[in-house]
Amino acid sequence: MALFWAMSLPGLVCALVALAVVDQLVLRAGRARWVPWRGTGREGQLSATGFEQLQAQFAPGKQHELDERQTTLMLRDEEGDGAPPRTVVDLAGGRATVRLPRG
Repeated sequence: MALFWAMSLPGLVCALVALAVVDQLVLRAGRARWVPWRGTGREGQLSATGFEQLQAQFAPGKQHELDERQTTLMLRDEEGDGAPPRTVVDLAGGRATVRLPRG
C-alpha cells in the first residue's frame, strides 16, 4: 500500500518536500559533499528543479518556459551582436556622451 501512495501525486510532493529539507539542512551545515546530488558544492538546487517539473505537468506555459530557458543557455552571447551602443561613458574624464538615433 505504501508503494502505491509513494507513486501518487501527494507522495511525489511529500518526497520533493523531504528532499528539499534534506538538501537545505546539509547545505546550511556546510556538508554539501555528503549528498551525491551536490557534487563538489553549491551547483544548484535539486528541489527547485523537481518542483518546476511538477509545476510543468499542470501549467502548460511552464514547460515552454523551461524549454526556452534551456535554449537560451545553449546560445552564445557575443559582444559584437546587436545595435551599436548609443552611449559612451568616460570615467577617467568624467564625461558621458549620448548619441541620438538619426531619422
